[in-house]
Amino acid sequence: MIIDASNLILGRMASYVAKKALLGNKIDIVNCEKSIVIGKRKEILAKYHKRMQMGVHSKGPFIPKMPDRFVKRTIRGMLPYKTTKGSSVFKKIICHIGIPDKFKDEKIEMIKNEKILNSDSIDFVKVNDLCRSLGGKI
Repeated sequence: MIIDASNLILGRMASYVAKKALLGNKIDIVNCEKSIVIGKRKEILAKYHKRMQMGVHSKGPFIPKMPDRFVKRTIRGMLPYKTTKGSSVFKKIICHIGIPDKFKDEKIEMIKNEKILNSDSIDFVKVNDLCRSLGGKI
């Protein structure tokens, strides 16, 4: 199963992917950098910057700075990854930045219910912008 993450709300997409993966599907997610985190931009960026300042650089917390790893880490939060079933399911989920050449000819599935509405009243931040502000070299 190949899912296009363009303009999808990150949390809703992550829960959908986790459910499908627990059913036994191998999932590839393309365009991870175009997924969306809903909320006011300043508040979201402040939350992640504050989280990065906590702890010690050698002990964590460690926040991924690349969009594909950021999305995969969000999906991991929806899975029981500490169990054997959860860890085997987590290995079947692969995230990609952009669309790789091997998926250009295949059918890419769009999730309709998790799309953001085309409205100016909704505040959001793209995962690409969030990772770039955290220090990711994209």
